[in-house]
Amino acid sequence: MIITTAKRSRLPRPQYPALLPLAAALLAALPAHAEVTVTPSFSLSETYTDNVNLRGDATKRSSFVTEAVPGLDVLAKSARVDFAAKARLYYFDYSEDNVPGVRSSQHQYDASGRINVVDQLFYVEASAESSARSITAFGPLVEDANGNRYSDENQTDVKSWRISPYLTHRFGNFASGILRYTHDSVDTGVSSTFGDSTADGVSLDVVSGPGFRNVGWNLRLARQDVDNERFGDTSSQNALAGLNYRVGPTLALTATAGYDKYDYQALGGRTSGASWSGGFAWTPSPRTSLQMSVGRHYLGNTGSLAALHRSRHSVWKLGYSDAVTTSRSQFTLPAAIDTASMLDSLFSASIPDPVLRRQAVEGYIRAAGLPPTLADSINYLTNRYMRQKLLQASSAFNWRHSSAVLSAYASERTALSSSESDSGLLGSQLRALNDSVRQYGVTAAYNYRLSARSSALASLSATRARSLDTDLESKQNSLRLGLTHRFGRSVRGSVELRRIVGDSDVTRRDYTENAVAATLTVQL
Repeated sequence: MIITTAKRSRLPRPQYPALLPLAAALLAALPAHAEVTVTPSFSLSETYTDNVNLRGDATKRSSFVTEAVPGLDVLAKSARVDFAAKARLYYFDYSEDNVPGVRSSQHQYDASGRINVVDQLFYVEASAESSARSITAFGPLVEDANGNRYSDENQTDVKSWRISPYLTHRFGNFASGILRYTHDSVDTGVSSTFGDSTADGVSLDVVSGPGFRNVGWNLRLARQDVDNERFGDTSSQNALAGLNYRVGPTLALTATAGYDKYDYQALGGRTSGASWSGGFAWTPSPRTSLQMSVGRHYLGNTGSLAALHRSRHSVWKLGYSDAVTTSRSQFTLPAAIDTASMLDSLFSASIPDPVLRRQAVEGYIRAAGLPPTLADSINYLTNRYMRQKLLQASSAFNWRHSSAVLSAYASERTALSSSESDSGLLGSQLRALNDSVRQYGVTAAYNYRLSARSSALASLSATRARSLDTDLESKQNSLRLGLTHRFGRSVRGSVELRRIVGDSDVTRRDYTENAVAATLTVQL
């Protein structure tokens, strides 16, 4: 086995019940000639903030905050195993004693991998994640990459894991198919009000093979059963058949027909029905694609859109979806635009080597303070089924001396199931808060390379949330200005200014934070 970084780290040993078995199983399957990269890191920050707990003027507290962050990144790849994991421990120490509403520590991890058990037949995929999430869209937002991670206002830690063995088979030139079983779990720090749950699902996907030249088809059958510890069991069954007809080298017509059935306590009494759609897929070049459809399902008219364009110095993405979903399903299978994959497409022309390109992408995300995903609405906690309409747009630019990332979203969630399951989260007075929620958001980050070792950056984010039934609103704006400097191959320093301004009709208070921070990071 080749270890590209063999140094041992004296990091604390936190209990990661889902991450460690996943990592152990995947790494144990690695053959002797596999390449493994282990990268320990350590960051130390000193911050002064005039509102460490993001409270209103009457109860806010200023403080110096010392932040220590040991971390570990692992990449492992062979012919049969592909594994990636990141873990960070955040320790906070405050100059003021007994500060209310702040954290003393936090841990985050994200791991995913795949094992090729039997080549071209049997595979196993698995993932595990733990991160802080906003409890409601109407308050300080932990998902804001420019935000304050010390305050525990309106946040909780959400842990999820997923394992999915599947069989794949090719039926000659006729078709290929995948039969998949999935077991996943979602666990939160507020299990008394947001029920912890597990789910079991089975799906079958069959796609036409190369024997069909101008006409293609696909079939999907899926069932999922969810066991919620506090709010009972629910299930979903979905069937969808698709057809596409190629009318030219770059254009194909598409059509779908299906049936959906859900088992939950519905507000309107309807939980099942047929669906159909018609549209087209246009691919004028390898750098440009457009897919669009319009149709109808049992909740009304619907549609979808997926557009992508790449040039030498930019990447553009635009998408629209309309689907029945839940908060837990978005924790296990997020549908946001992945920041790393978008930047990987952007840097592919200037950095052909995939390993160097991955390092450049990770460095850019850290320096610019970008979130793991772009253009994503806040996935607030709710135990209800929802219809979500989501429009997402993102673009990234890479010029000679600078780069930029822009993203925006607009979403509307309409509750489909009874509000009784959310009474613990919202209380009786705010029971209708999540009946229908609109969200808007925009994020912009700009990085200017002052020299080979130094960069200046600026990032801005703005979010809005409105409850259509109660007419309550919330907003948050944040600004981050900073300088970074690389002192050596593995040592990086930065200074930054941060400002957050927000208000909420739900909490009936405004909050403002101004902060300055200095950070030193070492990668071993």
